[in-house]
Amino acid sequence: MHAIKKIGFYTAFILPAITVLGVYLGGWYNYLSPVFVFIVLPIIDQWIGLDVQNVPAESVKETEEDLYYRFVTYAWTFVQVAFIFWCVYAISTQAFSHLREWIGFILSVGLVTGGIGITVAHELGHKKSTLERFYSKVLLMTVCYMHFYIEHNRGHHVTVATPEDPATARKNQNFYAFWIRSVFIGYAHAWKLEVESLKRKNLPSFSIYNTLIWYSLLPILFTSLLMFFGYLLTQQIHWEIAVFFFAQSVVAFTLLELVNYIEHYGIVRKKLPNGHYERVNPLHSWNASHLLSNFFLFQLQRHSDHHAFAHKRYQILNHYDESPQLPYGYPTMIIIALVPPFWFHFMNKRLDTWETAVSNTKGIPAPGVSY
Repeated sequence: MHAIKKIGFYTAFILPAITVLGVYLGGWYNYLSPVFVFIVLPIIDQWIGLDVQNVPAESVKETEEDLYYRFVTYAWTFVQVAFIFWCVYAISTQAFSHLREWIGFILSVGLVTGGIGITVAHELGHKKSTLERFYSKVLLMTVCYMHFYIEHNRGHHVTVATPEDPATARKNQNFYAFWIRSVFIGYAHAWKLEVESLKRKNLPSFSIYNTLIWYSLLPILFTSLLMFFGYLLTQQIHWEIAVFFFAQSVVAFTLLELVNYIEHYGIVRKKLPNGHYERVNPLHSWNASHLLSNFFLFQLQRHSDHHAFAHKRYQILNHYDESPQLPYGYPTMIIIALVPPFWFHFMNKRLDTWETAVSNTKGIPAPGVSY
């Protein structure tokens, strides 16, 4: 199983390959990636089932330090940047004759850059290595969501599962209301965190020292570079390159927010008598240990362990039986989340069970309890 898992993480590279194939086949084939992600993958994912095995304690250190797993994420960074430039090449040299082709192309690219790209950026952004953090920012630049680097690490992981966190969905809050709150309040909160950090260093808020100013400018500069690349290819200015870039970015970070919605829906940490919230533990995120989708998402679905131990590398994240469990992997849950009545039907009963179990056991679930 260990050898299969090592190879399995390379399945993520299937998605950009399918997208490229769809463009060259043309027409409705531009929807190959959405069909694969939201129809084929969920069926196979459910058929293969769960992987609840954890890395043995005696092997954790060796597995964590194995450069193989880091190489996969490093390679993805270069692949994604090259993929974006290929997209510009495709736009500049191959006319999309119908709006439906444009829509399929943009959705497919957003699945690559958001569904997998932001997942890799999330993984790398938690690490202490300067190189890994740089790669994280590069990936986030390609989806116009660089503030996530600040808000997620310094905001979300501090306030998760509390009313103060814009990325924690409230019970009975539909995804569309959540999207507005998480995107706009999350961005404003990133600015607040950065300004507070600069004040502590006695540095001016609006200056070259404010990283959020750079994070706002870099995607625009990158877009200009992409348009210049398109001009070099055909000696023509292709304004559709900019439209494409920002459109796929919206698709990408919408996927991120869908995942945020799924991961934390309705979960609330207890407030202690001293006014602080209880420490984050594996009870405070929804978990999904479906084998195949976790390959594509670098075990992001083992989210309970990630929030309890944020610096753990993806390959050693644990499954916890006591964590609240999602009925399906993320691809299926995303489709359900887009239809609020279905979402509330699937999730509110599970959330009620979680609330009752936590209340009855003072925050520690009974052995074997599943949600």
